[in-house]
Amino acid sequence: MPQLPIRRRHLIAAGGAALALGLISPLAAQSVTPTRTMRGGANNYRPGAPIVDRIGGGGFWMSGTVRRAGDGAPLAGQRIQIWAHTTEGHERDPQSHGATLTDENGMFRLEMPQIVPAFGQPHGHLAYDSGDYETVFLRPVMGSARDTSLEAHFVLQPA
Repeated sequence: MPQLPIRRRHLIAAGGAALALGLISPLAAQSVTPTRTMRGGANNYRPGAPIVDRIGGGGFWMSGTVRRAGDGAPLAGQRIQIWAHTTEGHERDPQSHGATLTDENGMFRLEMPQIVPAFGQPHGHLAYDSGDYETVFLRPVMGSARDTSLEAHFVLQPA
């Protein structure tokens, strides 16, 4: 079988065809997909909950990160609202709601009272609702009602 010389134009054409067919992806980090709103995440949401240093007496930590879809860059200064059914109140009570802002690394952390089971599950509620990106509601469930922290991570799509 005769050997055909491989020319630069053949490599470029083959690479372009593979890219067009989705066989390879560009090196640009387009793999970070947006977080979808979770079912039940918006339950008892209170628009405009105040930014606070802590909700109630504390003892439980809610934390996480906020990144931009596509490139995964951390998003500083983003407002995250947090609420839950706790030892100090129901998730519908105003005193069970508060908001915090992400730091320069896109991280947030807010202390609140211990989360207790509601509807059979210990869970928290979080919302990104600042407006620069699409609103996302999360409802992460804790592994155990004895856990003293819960993490939730947001990847946001521009509005």
